[in-house]
Amino acid sequence: MDVAAAAAHTHERRIFGWWHEADLRARRAFIAASLGWMLDSFDVMLYAMVLAALIEDPALHLSTRVAGALGSVTLLAAAAGGMAFGVIADRIGRKRALMATVLIYSVFTAACGFAQSAVQLAVFRVLLGIGMGGEWATGAALVSESFPARHRGKALAFVQSAWAIGYGLAAVVNLIVMPFWGWRGVFFVGVLPALFTLWIQRRVEEPPMWQSASQGERGRVSMLFEPHVASITIAIMLMNSCCLFAWWGLNGWVPAYLRLSTAQGGIGLSSSTMSFFVIAMQVGMWCGYVTFGFMADAIGRKRTYVIYLILAAMLLPLYGILRQPAALLVLGPFVAFFGTGYFSGLGALIAEIYPTVVRATAAGIGYNFGRIASAAAPYTIGSLAATRGFGVAFTVTGAAFLLAALAWIWIPETKNRELV
Repeated sequence: MDVAAAAAHTHERRIFGWWHEADLRARRAFIAASLGWMLDSFDVMLYAMVLAALIEDPALHLSTRVAGALGSVTLLAAAAGGMAFGVIADRIGRKRALMATVLIYSVFTAACGFAQSAVQLAVFRVLLGIGMGGEWATGAALVSESFPARHRGKALAFVQSAWAIGYGLAAVVNLIVMPFWGWRGVFFVGVLPALFTLWIQRRVEEPPMWQSASQGERGRVSMLFEPHVASITIAIMLMNSCCLFAWWGLNGWVPAYLRLSTAQGGIGLSSSTMSFFVIAMQVGMWCGYVTFGFMADAIGRKRTYVIYLILAAMLLPLYGILRQPAALLVLGPFVAFFGTGYFSGLGALIAEIYPTVVRATAAGIGYNFGRIASAAAPYTIGSLAATRGFGVAFTVTGAAFLLAALAWIWIPETKNRELV
């Protein structure tokens, strides 16, 4: 019995050693970044969950194309917000920037519930997007600078996995709130994350690494394009552009694909059944995020990234072709596993390439430049789905994953480098 208990303890230490070896400051940074990212996902994906209801609401006059354009506008705003807040986080600190992003996306998610027209909804989505875009770069820098190098990939993977939890929570809220209060009530719930900023203010500390960095160099964008690193910066921007185009092309339309009638090219599930399908996908997504972190720390960022991207490229067209709900229910978690899990590696990759004075700036630009390209995804995929069907639309997203894998030719392996 003692031997079995010791073996179980050793196994637990191996899986959660990244947590046990972190100090209290690092753990609080992890909690702040994880909850911030989870609530970011929750607020943003509420739109995808109610998208079919928005299209069906006669007061808004939303066509499939206009609904896709609203998603694109949000992502463009997120790109601008992400780049701006990367610089802001390097200059004023990770903690204050994180608080600002959470407040912005919470308040304007709730504001979407008051929209009386497509124009009003677009304005609120733009303002929401600014806060949404800024959260990732800020949180990634905060955690990267707090954890030991050998556990950085795993810690950031668990932070990234919080996105799946937030997406799943959005599905749960849609399941519970939609039947009683409609899509407006679903958006009103989105204000709750604003309360989280009180905990950040009281408990989270700035990383000593950031505090000791040269103030004159903080947030200087030109450092990302100096000769020794410019080609890597460009390759990361292109790689992430393809990844985000594919991700939003898929996830921005999966709920609607499952919910829309067969006459509109969808599967024709009820709103509640669609929510259960999306929740099942989030289980696969969460596992994909976490598994990536362990693999990346073990065999390297590059090989793990390429494996995920190629398998995602193979599975996505199949998901768009299949029409049987049972088959989609089974395949969905695997699509989410490989079609999302690779994002766990981006924070560690950027942290290990760029110095502290521009780490959040690099994360903001490297990640959010991709959002500019991804902004075309909701509209493009919506248009293709309307004219050629979801099979063709999701095949295009699969091709984007292949292009992302090719970009790794110019990106170096950075496994567990110490930060500077």
